[in-house]
Amino acid sequence: MKIEQIYTGCLAQGAYFIVSNGEAAVIDPLREVEPYIQKAEKLGAKIKYVFETHFHADFVSGHIDLAEKTGAAIIYGPNAKTGFKSQIAKDEELFQLGEVTIKVLHTPGHTLESSCYLLFDKDGTPTALFSGDTLFIGDVGRPDLAQKGDLTMNDLAGMLYDSLRSKIMTLPDEVIVYPAHGAGSACGKNMSKETSDRLGNQKRFNYALRANMTKEEFIHEVTANLPEPPQYFPENVKLNREGYESIDDVLERGSRALSAVDFEKLANLTGALILDTRNAAEFAIGFIPNSINIGLDGGFAPWVGALVPDLKQNLLIVTEPGKEEEVVTRLARVGYDHTIGYLDGGFQSWIKSGKEIDSVQNMVAGEFADHLLAGQLEIIDVRKPDEFNSGHVKDAQNVPLDNLNDLMSGFPKDKTLYVHCAGGYRSMIAASILKSRGFDHIVNIEGGYGALTKTNVAVVKGPEIGV
Repeated sequence: MKIEQIYTGCLAQGAYFIVSNGEAAVIDPLREVEPYIQKAEKLGAKIKYVFETHFHADFVSGHIDLAEKTGAAIIYGPNAKTGFKSQIAKDEELFQLGEVTIKVLHTPGHTLESSCYLLFDKDGTPTALFSGDTLFIGDVGRPDLAQKGDLTMNDLAGMLYDSLRSKIMTLPDEVIVYPAHGAGSACGKNMSKETSDRLGNQKRFNYALRANMTKEEFIHEVTANLPEPPQYFPENVKLNREGYESIDDVLERGSRALSAVDFEKLANLTGALILDTRNAAEFAIGFIPNSINIGLDGGFAPWVGALVPDLKQNLLIVTEPGKEEEVVTRLARVGYDHTIGYLDGGFQSWIKSGKEIDSVQNMVAGEFADHLLAGQLEIIDVRKPDEFNSGHVKDAQNVPLDNLNDLMSGFPKDKTLYVHCAGGYRSMIAASILKSRGFDHIVNIEGGYGALTKTNVAVVKGPEIGV
């Protein structure tokens, strides 16, 4: 028997590949499925099952494509209703995989269909728990994403309490917990950077598994201070539940190389959003007017999901040559399937064509400090509220990047806006969005708040000014 965790940092997501005696199963696969097929071929195994822990909100799973290409059965837990061929398992139903057995544990709470999969080795010993979004390392799944009708967040939290205590905490301490996500995912609020752990450790150290915790205490703690879920989450749930276009077709459409002339024509014809995925420093020097910078070197896909409201928006890509397929794939992972081409040769081909370019002024922290001494400035801090409250530049306005589209109307267009985040990634995204919306006087602070704290800029703690 072999268990492989396939962890994708951009999404903080863990998929799992299990093989035993020539048979394989994949749990919560990513949208691109060829790597799983290649793994199976290399090991001389046939993929028999695709297990889904629930209808994912933060990414589009590869279950449909993988089943179609391998003949594997798609398995969901009780209460799931799909728009494609699948097997809805019963609670505690057993599935044989080579010499090992996988048991379905229905654990509603994060969603109604949420289920964990308990792996027994060939001797019948429970060995591993694939816990989906029910149990994370250091946290549990948020209970607010599946509210509908009369079903409230507190109702789901109560279900989660019962699921954890009746189905998971009763398991042996030696069982290894393999969750669907780690730190950085929006599916929980207190996840560890560790991506697996023994259940016994979680019983001791996970706040939500305290032995003497009442249901009322659990509901209060699990539902407190939940951030707003990203706006693309409901759309991803719908795609995972009802079905989606083949990843092969998405990649073929998005991999269309366009000259600068054709790129511009197609942008004008379709109203496509130009997405520039280069790093912030390169983007600042020069970019296609009205393009948005979301760099591949950060939380690329989740930020696209948070800031581009329409998953059906046509996208045109500017990226480093050779990165085109990666960009299209990472967009498809979160349901953005309508990339219609990329700038052949990257931004250099745009420059060579002699077409108009725009830029963002970068300013080092020390120079900003000198400007601040000379008079009051319009300072926009796009970090999260908890980051802002832990320390910020005096008189800065906190506008978290997630909320920028909704709040920028209150910014003055006749004044220079000085934008920063923690290190520079998010502030350049914000600067590009502001530029595209007609804010011409934008200055990005290089190095962000980290660099500013090393200057004589006055910083304060707490929500002195916030939006």
